[in-house]
Amino acid sequence: MSDATFADDYEAARQRFETGEYREAAVLFIDLVDRSALEPPLHGTTELRLYLARSYYHSAQLARAEEILRAMLVDHRDDHYALLLLGRTLQRQSRHDEARPHLAMAKLLGGYDIDGPDIDGPDPRRG
Repeated sequence: MSDATFADDYEAARQRFETGEYREAAVLFIDLVDRSALEPPLHGTTELRLYLARSYYHSAQLARAEEILRAMLVDHRDDHYALLLLGRTLQRQSRHDEARPHLAMAKLLGGYDIDGPDIDGPDPRRG
């Protein structure tokens, strides 16, 4: 990035995300995650990593999203949104059995309405 401040670069990354430019946003968020470990005020990277994972998810870079989310959950096991996003990421990869416990925890901790065949098993209406 240029001589812009961290806050300026963060806003540029968020703007890319909000306008659906997820691949471009991911590149910017990667840099911000790296810089956040070096630049004051050193608030941590949870929000930045979540934006990065979401950018990867929305741009179908599912293995990268999964990697970021699993690393986040090592530090914050009860992050209900990270659990939800990991579950959805695994579902998009047709790894439904692996997704199920993450979605169940997201439902329990975050109150998400995620009942149905994706979380409770096969849909009996499908024969």
